[in-house]
Amino acid sequence: MAKINHIAIAGSNPDKTAEFYKRVFDLTEVGRVDNSNAVGCYFSDGSVNLAILYFRDPIMAEPEFGADYSGIHHIGFQVDDAAETESKLRENNSEPRSDINAVTRSSTGMSHDGRNVETKYSGPDGIMLDIWQAGWVGTEES
Repeated sequence: MAKINHIAIAGSNPDKTAEFYKRVFDLTEVGRVDNSNAVGCYFSDGSVNLAILYFRDPIMAEPEFGADYSGIHHIGFQVDDAAETESKLRENNSEPRSDINAVTRSSTGMSHDGRNVETKYSGPDGIMLDIWQAGWVGTEES
């Protein structure tokens, strides 16, 4: 069974947005990112991770949204079996986002090298999905 392990919020001022979630919901900061793809931080309640990011790379921002988009960017799922889940995604007309996966050098949701980088897929209603077989930083391992 899959479970939601993170939700990514895109915005132009990730520090300001992060302060809101930190103050209001008392989430714990568990990491930061600052590279050519994105800048932002990760919070957790111990089970679900909240990524608050500004995407610098236009491909990572997702062409459908653009760099100025603010809102839910994607939903990440921690899965028991990445290969099985990938098959189910394809059977349900959800294709890998090869454009974004190339930028992040992600080709599978199975390996874990310490990065919070998952394999991205198209989802219904324009919401991007990603899958990952390992736990995210600050969340429970599978």
